[in-house]
Formats: sequence, structure tokens, C-alpha cells
Amino acid sequence: MFLALIFFFILTSVSPSYGYDPLDPHGNITIKWDLLQSNPDTNDVKVSIINFQLYRHIERPGWRLGWDWVGDEVIWSMQGAEATEQGNCTRFKGRQLPHCCDKNPLIIDLLPGAPYNMQTTNCCKGGVLSSMIQDPTKYAAVFQMNIGAADNSEFNMPENFTLGIPGYTCGKAVHAAPSRYSSDGGRRWTQALGTWKVTCIYSQFLPSNSPKCCVSLSAFYSSTIVPCPKCSCSCQGLPGAECAKFGETPSLLQRIKDSNQEPPSIVRCSQHMCPIRLHWHVKQSYKEYWRVKMTVNNMNLMKNYSQWNLVALHPNLESLTQVFSFNYEPLNQYGYINDTGMFWGIQYYNDMLLQEGESGNVQTEMLLRKDKGVFTFREGWGFPRRILFNGDECVMPPPDHYPRLPNTVHGSHPYSSVKVVGVTTGQPGCTSIFHICTSLSTQINPPKASSNVDK
Repeated sequence: MFLALIFFFILTSVSPSYGYDPLDPHGNITIKWDLLQSNPDTNDVKVSIINFQLYRHIERPGWRLGWDWVGDEVIWSMQGAEATEQGNCTRFKGRQLPHCCDKNPLIIDLLPGAPYNMQTTNCCKGGVLSSMIQDPTKYAAVFQMNIGAADNSEFNMPENFTLGIPGYTCGKAVHAAPSRYSSDGGRRWTQALGTWKVTCIYSQFLPSNSPKCCVSLSAFYSSTIVPCPKCSCSCQGLPGAECAKFGETPSLLQRIKDSNQEPPSIVRCSQHMCPIRLHWHVKQSYKEYWRVKMTVNNMNLMKNYSQWNLVALHPNLESLTQVFSFNYEPLNQYGYINDTGMFWGIQYYNDMLLQEGESGNVQTEMLLRKDKGVFTFREGWGFPRRILFNGDECVMPPPDHYPRLPNTVHGSHPYSSVKVVGVTTGQPGCTSIFHICTSLSTQINPPKASSNVDK
């Protein structure tokens, strides 16, 4: 009983609702403030937003950084970003008014193509931040401000930071070692007068109580297709669950009220009601290798997913030999465990997952080596343990619903799934010892984007 209580405590202590992710234990977004110069009446500040997450990225409409001033500070000028509102500046007289007089300003990134005199290094990406693995050159954003207070008081660090991205919670500003800068290749270094850091962490359950993706399964040795669990993300008819039946095209443009906001989610009607469905198909088995096909379907009629990625957990990923048409990077965070990997699209080829329709899917195949003494097709071992899409956990089917080996194989050839594979039967279209022929191809192949397997 005591051990059971300890196990329960461990599970609850690492729950995603607390912002801890065991697949990315050190992942966070850090907001760094550098006080570059302090003048009698103003201060020059450099702000950096750095995404230290391995696979979670920030897509459009992007980050919207907010804070509360401690005193009566105003922003006189900005480079690399802008405030959404100027606010009430009536107490100032003269030709030039401050850029922002709000007590709680909201800062957004400039769009690509902004005038050069408004840019800074690492700015102007529309608020988009890549993950560290996908693009190490685009996971940070930087802007500069000239700020001042009416009473010419000393610099005070603001408080109550927000990123403006659902799911993220930011802590208090912490004084850190001063940042150092070099402009001549490291021959001379200068440093900030003061540096503060704010750490923001993500929890999947803060923005929504419902998941955003689900997983369906199939295998060459079984005619059964296991669909996404019913009502994985929502149920038809529930409040807020909007869907369009196959063949219907709702007036989507009328629903987009602000291009700077996240578009509403309208999915194709299905039994799972998820915007994203991933299908894992155990496709073929050879003597020393086996092949898996993954298909990601976008069921969202309102949204394209740019710079998408997915994370899979499977014990055989340690012996992954080749991935076709996707990029791949193992997430080996614990040294001796290598069972998790990250997949994402190839730039200009399939890095954009288009909205629901004929082109609303991306797919790949991967070849894995069979580890002796570990590999088996029994008990659903060939299917993933966890799948995450864009950092959010997908709903898996119950293990007792997984496609299983035929009973004859279990009884007469207990190890045939490990040692004897890829044997041609001589019958046209049959390529395995289980005599699963091409007559079943419409049942065992992974469903296409327009398939109604999950209706």
C-alpha cells in the first residue's frame, strides 16, 4: 500500500498540468531584459524572447508580450517590435509623444519586410518562434526600447509578465548575471548594466481541457482498423463543438473576424472530432527489419499548420534505420534511454500541413531494425506508446483494442513474428507468412485524408 502511494505521488507530481514535461524536462521560454544604458531621464533596454523548448514552437498569430509597470514609466521609442496601443499620453507636451503610455503595454513582433530603420537583429518574424531542434537560427526574438518615467526615477523592473499564448504561465523576474556582448569577433567585450530573466512554462491543460489530436492504428497482419476513440476531442452536438459534414462547405471567411487572432476551430464531422488525426500502420515485415507508415490528417477546415512537428515514443526507435520524406531527431534526454524521437516536415516540401481536404495530409515511412530478444508483433508491441502533435498529447486507443496477430500464429509459431518474416507464399499479392493478401489492401492500408474510417 505504501509503495502504491509513492507511485501515485510520483505520477501526479510530474503531471503536465504542472508544466513539467518528462520528454523535455528543461523546456521553457525565457524573457531576458538587459539594461544597456542608463541616462538621467531615460533607459535603453534590450528584450530577448528565447524558446528553449526542444519541440514546442510558437506559430502565428505569435507571441504578444505583456507586463505591468511598477511606476509611471512610458515607452518613448521601440525597434524590432511595437505596442498595440499608444494609450493616454495627454500629460506629455511637445512635438514627439511617447510610443506607448499604457500602464500594462502589449508588445507584438514586427512583420517580415518591416522598414530597415525599425528592425533589430532577430526581429520581424510576425511573432513566430521555431523550436530549438527544428531551426536553431529562428528560436529567438529581440527588440529594443527607450523607456522613461515622469519623475526621472531609477529603473524598475516590470512585473506580471504574460506571453499572450494559451497554455503559458510566466514567473517573476529574477536578477541574473549581466549579459556580455562583442562586436569585433570577441576581441573586446561589453556587458549590460543589469540583466533580469523571466521563465515561462507550458501546460497542455491550461488552454483547453480537451485534447487536440488522436491516433488510429492498423497492421498488415490484421484486417482490423482501430479508429480514434469516440469523442476523443469532443462530441457532436456538445456546446462549442462545430463541425461540417462531408460534402458541406461552410462560409469560412465570415468566421474570421481578426487575422491577428487564432481562427476558430471547425473540424470535419467524425466520431472523434479532433483537428488532427495520426494513423500508425505497421506496413511490412522483413527478415531483419520492419516498416511503419505514418499519416497525419488535418481535419481542421480553418487552419494550416506551419512548422508542424510530432513526437513519438516507441522502444524500437533506438534502432531506427531510415526515415523517408520527414526530418527526424532523437530526443535522448536521459542518456541511456533512446525511445523517443521528433519528426517534422522538409522545408518547402511538406513543412506546411494544409487545411482539411485532398492535400490536407502529410505522410512518411520509416524502416526499423529488429532487436533480437526484444522485437515482437505480439500484444500490440509494434504500436507507439505516446504521440504528441505540436507539443500536445494525442489520445491513443485502448491497448485491448490494438490489432492482434491471428490466433493460429500465437498457437503454433510462438516466435515466428520475430524470426521468420517476409516469406513469400507463392500466392499472388501475398508477402507474409500470415497470408494477408492484397484483397485486404483496402482494409489494412492507412486511410487517406478523405477516408471515412473515423466517421
